[in-house]
Amino acid sequence: MATSYAEGGVATTADGKKIETQVVREVARDTLSVRSLDWGRERFDIEFGLEEGTTYNSYLIRGADKTALVDASHRKFETLWMDTLRAQLGPGGLAEIDYLVVSHTEPDHSALALDVLRANPDATVVGSKVCISFLEELVNFKFKHVTVKGGDEVDLGGGHVLEFVVAPNLHWPDTMFTYDRGTGVLYTCDAFGLHYCSADPWDTDVDVLLPHYKFYYDCLMKPNARSVLTALRKCSGLDVGLVANGHGPMLKHNMKFLMDSYEGWSNEATAKGAPSVAVMYTAGYGESDRLANTIAKGVSKTGAALEMADLRSEDPQELAEMVARASAVVVMAPPKSNAAAQDNLSMVLSASHAGMAVLVAESYGGEDEPVDALNASFVAQGLDAISAPLKLVDAPTEKTYQTFEEVGTDLGQSLTLKATNKKKKDSGSGDTLKALGRLSGGLYIMTARRGDSSTAMLASWVSQASFEPLGFTVAVAKDRAIESFMQVGDAFVLNVLEEGNASHLMKHFLTRFPPGADRFEGVDLVPSARCAGAPILREALAYVECQVQSRADLGDHWLIYSECLDGNVSSADKVTAVHHRKTGVYY
Repeated sequence: MATSYAEGGVATTADGKKIETQVVREVARDTLSVRSLDWGRERFDIEFGLEEGTTYNSYLIRGADKTALVDASHRKFETLWMDTLRAQLGPGGLAEIDYLVVSHTEPDHSALALDVLRANPDATVVGSKVCISFLEELVNFKFKHVTVKGGDEVDLGGGHVLEFVVAPNLHWPDTMFTYDRGTGVLYTCDAFGLHYCSADPWDTDVDVLLPHYKFYYDCLMKPNARSVLTALRKCSGLDVGLVANGHGPMLKHNMKFLMDSYEGWSNEATAKGAPSVAVMYTAGYGESDRLANTIAKGVSKTGAALEMADLRSEDPQELAEMVARASAVVVMAPPKSNAAAQDNLSMVLSASHAGMAVLVAESYGGEDEPVDALNASFVAQGLDAISAPLKLVDAPTEKTYQTFEEVGTDLGQSLTLKATNKKKKDSGSGDTLKALGRLSGGLYIMTARRGDSSTAMLASWVSQASFEPLGFTVAVAKDRAIESFMQVGDAFVLNVLEEGNASHLMKHFLTRFPPGADRFEGVDLVPSARCAGAPILREALAYVECQVQSRADLGDHWLIYSECLDGNVSSADKVTAVHHRKTGVYY
C-alpha cells in the first residue's frame, strides 16, 4: 500500500512564519506519525543555522490492547499538534493513550508531553531512569511511570512489543531508543535525524539530504562519537527496517547507507592518535549544558576528539575511563547541593593527571561550585589551566557564547597545533604546492555582528562566482571564529583593502585576540545598515554588504557562497591590495 499523508493544520507564528502539522499514514502496521513542520526556523538553539527549517516528529502505535505515543513536539505547536493528535484518536481522545514514551527530555520533544499528561493523568510515562528523574524535576504533579533499562519490554498487543535501548548522550544524557518488534521500526529521536523540512516524510533524495545529515551529525553527534558507536553496537542484533527519527525525513529508502555513515564518521572521530577533550556538565542546571555545547563546538572545529558527560547521571567508572583517555578536561561547575554531581566531580579530580590541560567555567545556575577553588584543585594535581576560570556575572548573551566557543577553539588548537604544523612542514616542499602557491588573491577583511557579539577575519581566498544574482565565494577555515557567523541567512561585510594602505589593517587583524576581545578597538568604522551593524572599515577601498546563501564542506574549510546586497567604493583611482604566496600549504 502506498503511504498517504495529509496536512493536519496550518498556522502563522507571531513573527509571520508558517508552521503546520502533517499526518503520515502507514509509517508501519498500526503506526502513524504526526510531524510538526517548522518551515521558517533559521537557527536551532546556538548550535547552527538552518537552511531548510526543521521538523519535530512524534509517533502513535496502536496495539491490539494498548496505544503508545512516542515523543511529542515543540511548545510553539501547542494548539496545532494537540488538535491533530486528537483527530487521529478515537472518541476517547487523549484518554486512549496508555503509554507515553519519552525518548529524552529536551524541550523540543518533551514540552507537549507535559500537556498530554495533564489531559490524561492515567497515561503511563515510559523512560530511562535519568529521563524520569528529569521529568519529576520539570513538573509539579505526580504521574504514573515505568523506568526501563536496556532490554526491558512493554507489550501493546497484536505483536507490538516495544524493546528499549538506553543510548545516553545522543545528544542528551537521558536518551533512549525504542524498537517495535512487530514492525521493525526503531524510534531514535535526535539520533539519525537532520534539520530539513519538506512535505516528503521519507529520505527519498539522499543526495539532497546528505549535506544536511552530515552537518547535523557534526554539530550534535560528533562530540559524542564514542556513544554513537556504543548505541550502534547495542542495536546490531535488531532487525531494523525503518528509522523513525525526531527531526527531518524518516529513514527508509537509504536507511542502511545513512546508518553506516554514522558508524564511519564516528570511527573516524574516535581514531587513536587524535587528542581528546572530555567536557563535563550538569544537564538541566542553569546554562551548563548549553555553554558546554558551545565550548565543545569550538573544540570540534580544530579536529580534536570530544567526549561529553553529565556529572549528574554518568556512570563513575565510565567517567574515569573517559578522563583517562583525555588530553584535556573541561568542567562546568556543578551545583553544590547535588550529591551525584559532586561524587562524579570528585571522580574527575582523582582520575585527572599531571600534564593534562584543564578549563573550568561557571554554569550560571545559582549555586555553582566555586570555580576559583575548583580550578586550584586541578592545578594542584599538575594540570595546566589554559585560562583563568570563565565567570558569568550576567545572563549569557551572544558575546558570552562567542567567548566560550573561542576558548574551546583555543583549547583544541593548543592540542592539535603541533601535529598540524608538522603536517604542513612535511608537505610544503612539493612542486605541486609551489605551483599552487602562485595563485594570487586580493586582501579583504570580513566583518560580522550578531547581537552584542562581533568578529572579523583577514581573507584572501575570495572570488566572484555569479553575475545574476551578483555573488561571490570565500573559503573560511573551520576553526576560525567568524565561521559561526557564516551560517545560511547570516549577513556580513566584505571590506576590500587598498594597495599601499593595507599593512596596518593586516597587522591588526592578524593579531591573535584573546577569546571575547574587541577586535575593532582603535579601528575607524561605521556600522552596516544592511548587515545587522557589521563594521564597515572607513579605510577600506571598497565594501560589499552580503548574505550567505549556501555552504559547501571542503574538508578543513567551508566554501561560503554569498549574494551581494549593496556596496560602495571610496576611490575609483585606487586598486585592490594583492597577496602573493610561495607555497599552497600556507595562506
